[in-house]
Amino acid sequence: MRSTINQLAVGAPACLLGMLFCVGSRAQSHGPSADPWWKHAVIYEIYPRSFQDSNGDGMGDLKGITQRLDYLKDLGVDAIWIAPIYPSPQVDFGYDISDYENIDPQYGTLADFDRLVAEANRRGIHVIMDAVLNHTSDKSPWFIESASSRTNPKRDWYIWRSGKAPGQPPNNWLSIFGHSAWQYSPTTDQYYYHYFYVQQPDLNWRNPQVEKAMFDQLRF
Repeated sequence: MRSTINQLAVGAPACLLGMLFCVGSRAQSHGPSADPWWKHAVIYEIYPRSFQDSNGDGMGDLKGITQRLDYLKDLGVDAIWIAPIYPSPQVDFGYDISDYENIDPQYGTLADFDRLVAEANRRGIHVIMDAVLNHTSDKSPWFIESASSRTNPKRDWYIWRSGKAPGQPPNNWLSIFGHSAWQYSPTTDQYYYHYFYVQQPDLNWRNPQVEKAMFDQLRF
């Protein structure tokens, strides 16, 4: 779900592939229909960094999106899909999340986000958040704990394996970028799995604690 197009009409739910979720659901559908609102909606994707700069620092932000809501309404947009705006080291343009319950300061604050949702609702526009559920940043407190020792309570929150031989990863799995999907950690003499960048360790969704923690993030 890393499309860079600006506007798209989709016939898929807001929780598409578990990556998107809707907040502020007071927007109205167009006329009587038994279909869910998203079936016939125009959804406009916003990459906040380049959408609208409200304070002249050269980077788009949440206040900038709020300023453009009337423009989006005039376009006939039913929902805006916002690319990740959570705190992040920005190795992967925000898809490496270090805190799921806050806003990256470069985009604004939680208060700015609350105002954006309120103003969007007032105009009948849904707000859809891009939720990155496969992995976290390696700077996430969860991963820092997990990497600290083999006996840490969060060790099993990520996918750790011993190498098949000294200096060799557990197997020949590759990341999406073509290199090994395993990264060695000398602290515990094991490898962790990452489907994307080395700095994006995969979460272990077979662990019920991980599932609960991630759903708690969505509810927040």
